[in-house]
Amino acid sequence: MKVPFVDLKAQYQSIRSEILPQLEAVCENTSFVLGPFVKEFEEAYAKFCDAKHAIAVNNGTSADQLAIMAMIKPGDEVITPPNTFFATTEAITAAGGKPVFVDIEEDSYNIDPAKIEAAITPKTRMIVPIHLYGQPADMDPIMDIAKKHNLYVVEDAAQAHGADYKGRRAGSIGDAAAFSFYPGKNLGAYGEAGAVTTNSEEVADFVKLYRDHGSKTKYVHDIEGHNMRMSGFQGAVLGVKLKHLPGWTDNRRRNAALYNEHLSGVDGVITPKEMPYAKHVYHLYVIRVKNREGLQSYLADQGIASGFHYKIPLHLQKAYEGMGHKSGDFPVTEKVMEEILSLPMYPELSAEQIAYVANAVKEFIAKS
Repeated sequence: MKVPFVDLKAQYQSIRSEILPQLEAVCENTSFVLGPFVKEFEEAYAKFCDAKHAIAVNNGTSADQLAIMAMIKPGDEVITPPNTFFATTEAITAAGGKPVFVDIEEDSYNIDPAKIEAAITPKTRMIVPIHLYGQPADMDPIMDIAKKHNLYVVEDAAQAHGADYKGRRAGSIGDAAAFSFYPGKNLGAYGEAGAVTTNSEEVADFVKLYRDHGSKTKYVHDIEGHNMRMSGFQGAVLGVKLKHLPGWTDNRRRNAALYNEHLSGVDGVITPKEMPYAKHVYHLYVIRVKNREGLQSYLADQGIASGFHYKIPLHLQKAYEGMGHKSGDFPVTEKVMEEILSLPMYPELSAEQIAYVANAVKEFIAKS
């Protein structure tokens, strides 16, 4: 049996009859950049996230950059964990900030609120928690710390479309949030796309202005911005797919429960833990084992794709060697990231496929 890591073609086939007329409508209306299809999606996504505003941009990295840039000044320090995709810290730097790392909780894999205050200096201006793998960070203590120290909070929700924290939707809790709609995400475009959600008029106005060359009126520029606009095609695709997201999320949660059932009690395998305050949406289903490279190779031999999310902590990346970090600086992050392996996870995954993957994991563990 072959089990891909994701199966975008299966998803496309399930909604093909809805997607193609919308793409044709974009062409018929020649609404190729921003326009009515993007605006309609922005309104629907803001409502979905329980936020006042959703501002569509060209990708998730731009969403991070603009949400951060709206609230910091050049040279400000921005606290974030080191176990995230490189785009988070790229965006902090692009916004003029300086990344400052804080270690994670071992159970949730998200930033440890108890360690944040020790990293705050007079230059600290913002905290960027990551809702990693689809599970929200513990936001109440983070927001309390931010209020105490007069800091902003931007949720990096690139993997958390539809996730809940204590009944509140990811993207509605901080001062702003950044979403990616990369094709493999829970809500994925047919290309690159992203969005900023916020309840702040000032942040929304800044993102709208900056994404379109600093212009509210064509050829009149209030600031020097950039070209970070969403295309009409992506707005149309996302508008269709958003209607299916709740059902797809239910399927992901069902699939995670099946994995947990098959792998529960297997010595040497740590399955994901859903925190009591969270509704996990399982963008990724990530287990921990001691010999992850060996397991990945074994799974590949059985026709099963898997991945590392992520293999090298940011503080140990060559790009950040100038920060002066060394092995051991963030021990929980380093321990976890030496053991993690992402198994296939997507809404269309069948119970038979999940059983096949889980059995292969158990076979490898038994042989080891």
